[in-house]
Amino acid sequence: MLDQVLAFADRFKTGKSFAVYNPADGSHIADVPDMGAEETHAAIAAAKAAFPLWAAKTANERAAIMRKWHGLIIEHKDALGHLLTLEQGKPLVEGIGEVAFGAGFVEWFAEEGKRLYGDIVPPHMPDRRCLVLKQPIGVVGAITPWNFPSAMITRKVAPALAAGCTIVLKPAEDTPLSALALAMLAEQAGFPEGVINIVTASVAPEVAGVLTSHPDVRKMSFTGSTRVGKILMAQCASTVKKLSLELGGNAPFIVFDDADLDAAVQGALATKFRNAGQTCVSANRFYVQASVMTDFAARLTKAISELPVGSGFHAQTRVGPLINKAAIDKVSGLVSDALEKGAQATLGGDRHALGGNFYAPTILTGLTPDMEITAAEIFGPVVALYPFETEAEVIQLANDTPYGLASYFWARDIGRIFRVGEALEYGMVGVNEILSGHPGTPFGGVKESGQGREGSRYGLDDFVEIKYLALGGLN
Repeated sequence: MLDQVLAFADRFKTGKSFAVYNPADGSHIADVPDMGAEETHAAIAAAKAAFPLWAAKTANERAAIMRKWHGLIIEHKDALGHLLTLEQGKPLVEGIGEVAFGAGFVEWFAEEGKRLYGDIVPPHMPDRRCLVLKQPIGVVGAITPWNFPSAMITRKVAPALAAGCTIVLKPAEDTPLSALALAMLAEQAGFPEGVINIVTASVAPEVAGVLTSHPDVRKMSFTGSTRVGKILMAQCASTVKKLSLELGGNAPFIVFDDADLDAAVQGALATKFRNAGQTCVSANRFYVQASVMTDFAARLTKAISELPVGSGFHAQTRVGPLINKAAIDKVSGLVSDALEKGAQATLGGDRHALGGNFYAPTILTGLTPDMEITAAEIFGPVVALYPFETEAEVIQLANDTPYGLASYFWARDIGRIFRVGEALEYGMVGVNEILSGHPGTPFGGVKESGQGREGSRYGLDDFVEIKYLALGGLN
């Protein structure tokens, strides 16, 4: 598929290009067009020109094209997964799984677009009628991250398309090939020219500056760090754009003394080591009730020590590389800071023997609030263990962060489940489960973890404007 994607990308040549590398071994994969402000303006113009035709199609007509796209993604999921692992590094089984998961958003929103209902409000006078319409917002700008280079695209693009919007998408510079592959298949599915526009670029701020300031872009959707999200939010203010922001997290993982410890360990492995810990919903702070800390830590240590580390193309690999040198330096710095301040590494604690972008699965204990790792989003295969005594204490600890994306806890007492679930200040709470996700459920955070929701009928509403139509003189 790589050759087909590069042939597709050749149509967008600008005279400049940038390289894409395999994070597992540093090898050069390909060069793709390096676009900038001029190409972004052109993409917005194309999206604006295509919008009236696409918005005028019936929901059934849009759904038919989206279903064809879904079918092509599923037909090519193995090749797409291989391409994803090549540029992103995650184990191939995760890469193929992500492609299938991402395709699910295309299928789900193709159907949900048919249910974009308005309302008829009871009138306040006999000769009046009050109608509420939902109309597509217009051209949508989207910026997606490298950690899920397929699913993060479809989760934004699918609801926008289903609502009748057109898209200008800037994928992460580390992983542009998956975006180009999806756009290639979208063209084959029959999307009209200009409906989906991809801008690959090595300098993100240049493209983002155009998307956030252009008056013809009426909605921005961004997934990435809180720092960058705040910048984009400020830039969008000049044109008062509608915003969806899925930003950073600092997810707590709480194990109570009545938990099924074996199930909690499996949950910890899934949420901490998927994509080598490089997900916004990865567990960051592991709070374990003191009475079960020794038992839980022993079980977790055994399980983590058995996780194979290596290239995503090795069948047994469970933990792949981090995305680039900056990522490995960040994780190394957080662990070093903790160790220098008195923490202990009971497992790992350093870069992996494989070298390069590989970091050894690690468990840290003896952590204190002054350590950087307590407040930071780790984005790596590091478990930070903290003991606690009471339910009230751990709720306070879990909520003591500006972030509020995902949280997890393991318990069996039904009263505790409701008390803790309602007290945690997070947009998503996994109770004895790991937030595996589904297109029909809302994904998003509170506080500085963002605004808006992706997935579900709530996610579709983020791409429409609500219009009140007042009718009079009907007597």
